[in-house]
Amino acid sequence: MAEEKVRVIDVNVGIFEENDRIAAEVRADNKAKGTFMVNVMASPGAGKTTTLLRTIADLGDEYKIGVMEADIEATVDAEKMAEAGVRSMQIHTGGECAMDASMTQAALAEFDTSDLDLVFLENVGNLVCTAEQDTGANINIEILSLPEGDDKPLKYPLMFTVTQAVIVNKIDTRRFFEFDDEAFVERVKSLNPLSEVFFVSAKTGEGFDAWVEWLRKQIEAAK
Repeated sequence: MAEEKVRVIDVNVGIFEENDRIAAEVRADNKAKGTFMVNVMASPGAGKTTTLLRTIADLGDEYKIGVMEADIEATVDAEKMAEAGVRSMQIHTGGECAMDASMTQAALAEFDTSDLDLVFLENVGNLVCTAEQDTGANINIEILSLPEGDDKPLKYPLMFTVTQAVIVNKIDTRRFFEFDDEAFVERVKSLNPLSEVFFVSAKTGEGFDAWVEWLRKQIEAAK
């Protein structure tokens, strides 16, 4: 009996290739509409929503802005956005720990971003699987709270490899926590030399001028 050849299929490669294809479609569609999308990643409690609210307040006179809030359950963050007068939509991921390009494409179609200049996708709160999928955003940013520690680039290297900017939030808590700014920046730059690092307090507004100005330049450069 002739030996049969075993066919091997790398499912992971196929899945990621399809995701990348859809992500490219998302970017092309957003560009055609003149919409700039930011994928916001962070662990729970880092202050994503508060940071976005202050950022939107700083940019609201210049751009029409919307926020898509992704969570496994609940509508708390979208409600906070709505209460602040920000156009928002809640996305429930059906148990998935991160948004992928297909989910983002469907959400954008439902949200209708044709009249929006800037859209924030607040991804599900974690530092692992959110970094694995391209959502089709123009840029990825990661928000880290100072109490989480300066060792996070060592523990979650992929996250810091795929982000164009890292925001260290809650710097108003410095007197309570040890955090080596220099070591943190060095660790981020070793993974991604082009990544920008901003130290801010969403509570007091400290450091937001530099972060907002950098974001403004990214939006204008994409036009």
